[in-house]
Amino acid sequence: MHKVAVGLSGGVDSSVAIALLQRQGYDVAGVTLWLMKGKGQCCSEGMVDAAQLCEQLGVDYHVVDTRDLFQENIVDYLVAGYEAGVTPLPCSQCNKAVKFGPMLRYARETLGAQKIATGHYARVRQDSQTGRTQLLRAVDRHKDQSYFLYDLSQEILAGAIFPLGEQTKAETRRIAAELGLQTAGKPESQDLCLVEAHGSMSAFLDQYIQPRQGEIVDRQGQVLGHHEGVHHYTIGQRKGLGVAAAQPLYVVGLDPAMNRVVVGDRDSAVRSECTVQRANWVSIAAPATPIRAQVQIRYRTPPVDVTVIPLAIDETGNQRVKLVFDEPQFSVTPGQAAVWYDGELVLGGGAIERLPL
Repeated sequence: MHKVAVGLSGGVDSSVAIALLQRQGYDVAGVTLWLMKGKGQCCSEGMVDAAQLCEQLGVDYHVVDTRDLFQENIVDYLVAGYEAGVTPLPCSQCNKAVKFGPMLRYARETLGAQKIATGHYARVRQDSQTGRTQLLRAVDRHKDQSYFLYDLSQEILAGAIFPLGEQTKAETRRIAAELGLQTAGKPESQDLCLVEAHGSMSAFLDQYIQPRQGEIVDRQGQVLGHHEGVHHYTIGQRKGLGVAAAQPLYVVGLDPAMNRVVVGDRDSAVRSECTVQRANWVSIAAPATPIRAQVQIRYRTPPVDVTVIPLAIDETGNQRVKLVFDEPQFSVTPGQAAVWYDGELVLGGGAIERLPL
């Protein structure tokens, strides 16, 4: 059997992934990427659990220092995004720039492994007609993580194995218990690693962005209140505005140049279309004409029908796409990922661009 490097976070999912591959006869090695200092499943505590797991399974364990890469591609990326008035999605960026690509290179160049595996709930398959590696939703739709993997390249997808894609989370827990894995009863992480380490996204951002008091205004420019920084707000936010009004108000726009947070009623936070940048076509080649699909504009939002209209590719290779929703959508948030599907097949995705105020 081929050698496979398995990314280990110290959680139950990646633990079962490496155990399943070992049981299937693969020559496996555990790899943890050291992303940042502090507590959290991806850092110090996770390393200890991953090391103990590999000792239990009798396999080699490797820690790769990717802290500088994480700082540049995630921390600096997040801070710049929030300063610019957008709400970046760190997980997709991390999977592309920090986790899968560097781990695949390390596996091939250092470990002699041609494949990598993770505990993500997703599936891949080869399209015999086009030769492309296709990305599909996991069987367990409640745990499906294909949304966060849309930006992976064909090379990376071709070198990736997702052992948990065909099973449910309950089955994963059961297998962990049956195999006696020491991570079987470990609770699941509920937050981003940065939130786990710092307590909240606001607390994390406050370490990098200085408070800057500004105005909270309505769409006509009337001042309703004040804020301590636009980075504390996101499109569609209702709670924590500190503004009294006769009807519920939502954040409908962020204007970092004027240091203003714009609020309005719910209808003001509804959009019938948006554009995305840095589009990555996954399971199909980029089409030349509009296609019909279903799109998710956030991880936990249900897919909705959409027309995907390819736009011109600029001189940097940035593919932009226009999304026209069949029904207007609430809280279309710049910086978040829009991922479009054909049923369970991931067609492509991109980052939502800034919207006109």
